[in-house]
Amino acid sequence: MLGFYDYTVVLTYVSLMISVFGAFNAIGGNFRAAILCLAISGLCDMFDGKIARTKKNRTEDEKTFGIQIDSLCDVICFGLLPIIICYCMGVRHPVGMLILALYGVASVIRLAYFNVCEQKRQQSEAGVREYYQGLPITSMAIILPFLYLFRNVLAPHFIFVLQVVVLIVGVLFISDIKVKKPQNHMVILIVAVIALVLARMFHLL
Repeated sequence: MLGFYDYTVVLTYVSLMISVFGAFNAIGGNFRAAILCLAISGLCDMFDGKIARTKKNRTEDEKTFGIQIDSLCDVICFGLLPIIICYCMGVRHPVGMLILALYGVASVIRLAYFNVCEQKRQQSEAGVREYYQGLPITSMAIILPFLYLFRNVLAPHFIFVLQVVVLIVGVLFISDIKVKKPQNHMVILIVAVIALVLARMFHLL
């Protein structure tokens, strides 16, 4: 079989499958489940790199494959899935659809650029990078659930606010800015925020 199937990429594959289920739910009108899938995919993405780096004897092909497969899955999980969710929630007029299209293009450009830069970086230095260049695409797994939580407060302007946020996030994907990569304590905080948002969304708190 083509590809690599060891434990270093399993979480990436799981994240992709969850996002596919999220797309099914969005198309079916079950937005809470779709948002939940988006958030869970984001959590998976936060840890897949850490898991991959535990394997110290990865070949160059395995490292390159890991970079490529992570970005390809990210395009679907945090590029396409948010577009489907937003469209199904009501972003359907021409301006809104143009914004979604631009968001999709920005996400692809960002990930392709990341692949090129990350491969070069790994050839010249060891360890993980300390900064993201541009806003990481996985940030949508936090931003969209948080925004959805306040949909009733923002009504009847929710769709307008959603479009503005998607446009800003898309621009930040390809902006030449440095965003500090979360350290372990920040990862815990982000997980806690996502859990709180989801708990509020499902009326558990």
